[in-house]
Amino acid sequence: MYEYIERYGPERVWAAAVLVLVVGVTLAAAAFPDRVYVDLIWQYYWGPVVADAHGWGEVAWAGGEQINAAEAGPDDGPFAEPGYTFVSYAGYIPTLILGVIGIIFLIKRLGIERYRAGFYGLFPFMLFGGALRVVEDANVAAYRATGDLAIELPWSGFLISPLIYFVVFIIAAIAVTVSVWLEREEYVSGYEYPLFGIGTVLLTVTVGYLGYLAAVHEYATFYPYLLLTTLVGATLSTVIVWYLIVTFAPGLNRGTQFMGFVVIWAHAVDGVANVIGLDWAVAFGHANNLVPKHPVNAAIVDITGSALPPEIVDITGEAWPFLFVKLAAAVVVIWIFNEEVFEDSPRYAILLMITVVAVGLGPGTRDMLRATFGV
Repeated sequence: MYEYIERYGPERVWAAAVLVLVVGVTLAAAAFPDRVYVDLIWQYYWGPVVADAHGWGEVAWAGGEQINAAEAGPDDGPFAEPGYTFVSYAGYIPTLILGVIGIIFLIKRLGIERYRAGFYGLFPFMLFGGALRVVEDANVAAYRATGDLAIELPWSGFLISPLIYFVVFIIAAIAVTVSVWLEREEYVSGYEYPLFGIGTVLLTVTVGYLGYLAAVHEYATFYPYLLLTTLVGATLSTVIVWYLIVTFAPGLNRGTQFMGFVVIWAHAVDGVANVIGLDWAVAFGHANNLVPKHPVNAAIVDITGSALPPEIVDITGEAWPFLFVKLAAAVVVIWIFNEEVFEDSPRYAILLMITVVAVGLGPGTRDMLRATFGV
């Protein structure tokens, strides 16, 4: 392997590996459709997406009709449920690794040196990813209300995890490439400005589409005070934590600098959105509080509800510890990313920082907008 890398270069070897995998899987699925496509690819990869797109708890293959498992017979299998399995992880993790390697090659190829500028330039894309996922939530709401998908499969499948991660990555990669070209051609003084602008336009269009759905369709409703309360609550939480860091532990953020504030705010949005959506959505006009979409949220709600007396839970709710967990996790991240990390490996440090923010802001934006538009 090392001989091939030295002879052809790491980028060509990576591209060849990706091509071989894609062609190999395609040929195997064509040669053995039942064993490879139906029993493996559909059951563990595409079937969960189909179930999620319709809001079904389980989907049946049913000879290719792909119907709700509740309406299927025992011989209509295989069956697939939304979510991940050990088999799907076995495919997604290597794909993720190949994707990360591709990102590193892209950065080298583009010759990007001002990594912190890229961090801020990509910030709107992290919001955009969460907002784009809410478009699929609205699609499920449309199906439940009308029996029809507003965005049909397979297109809606690309708005469901994990496919949505690849979609957002490809869009962001194109935006980065265009922005770097604009800087090199001296159309702009820094690539981060058009990059931030492209992300902002995408975010605005996506949220605008959700607003359009809320204005013309009954299955979506706009709750502006819920959105405002979430943003204000997240910002106040971030300011308080940042003040405590600057006052009592100023060395904690010397590595991340102001990026640390962004990290805290990203996870505060996720925490506050969950607290409001899970415990107080009815106070803003929802018919019911939302249900947790992630295992960690659900576990915290269950533990709090069982540990505290009912009369206390009626006052405080069950989801509030999640906010403190998110804030604490953000502070730990800032502590880990010290000056030495950024001095030794600035490129990888920024990539990891972008990942940390995306992990908080992506789900947080989805939870916030899902509650804001009632889908």
